[in-house]
Amino acid sequence: MREPVKRAKPIYVEVQDYLLDLISGPDYGPGDRVPSERALADTLGINRMTVRKAIDKLVDRKVLERNGTSGTRVPLVQVTRPIEVHSTLGITRLIRNAGGEPGNKLLHFGEEKATESIARRLDIAAGSDLIMFRRLRTVNDEPFCIETSYLPAARFTGLVAEDLVGGQSLYELLKVRYGVEASARDREIGVGIATELEARLLLLQPGSPTLVLRLVARDGDGTPIEYMKSVNHPHHVVFRNSTPAPQD
Repeated sequence: MREPVKRAKPIYVEVQDYLLDLISGPDYGPGDRVPSERALADTLGINRMTVRKAIDKLVDRKVLERNGTSGTRVPLVQVTRPIEVHSTLGITRLIRNAGGEPGNKLLHFGEEKATESIARRLDIAAGSDLIMFRRLRTVNDEPFCIETSYLPAARFTGLVAEDLVGGQSLYELLKVRYGVEASARDREIGVGIATELEARLLLLQPGSPTLVLRLVARDGDGTPIEYMKSVNHPHHVVFRNSTPAPQD
């Protein structure tokens, strides 16, 4: 008697993958409803209980949410990040001001040499010593961005990993310990593709689109003090320009 063919994945996991691909595409954004359980079952040729199990798992992960009697939808954006050049609000304050609970996990801390690209952004010589650290940011325990920061080591001697553990604000630390206050910042916003690491940390499928923020923070004299690359979950973050329109 021939052995039955074993599936590589349970059927409900395949449905999860289908839904993740669906909401990562251009047709879905925060607040949009996904197809009903019945419609998904008909489209995929499976029973509704399997579809429901897949959706339940994604709801548990907060990738989807049930909205009363109006079906299942992509969660509304939880973090609004300003793109004004002169905004000085740190991300921790932004989240708290919006009523959320911020969190972060230090993933890496170390020293490295400045590449040509980073040196140019920080206005230092290529090969200069840098402090580099990477943090996973969360709101209400949901990961929404990965931030990688580079600081000139010569200016911030004594900065260690323990300084960034426990929710310490980097900019508050630089102000109190080094007398350096971040003011104007240069921002670039674009679209990226999630690497395997980024996808795993942000609970995305590898290759999913991400929102990428590149930022240069400057001190009061305009000297660069930090170059930061932030990879953001496309359904949990929105960038907004709230600068008032000029009056006629």
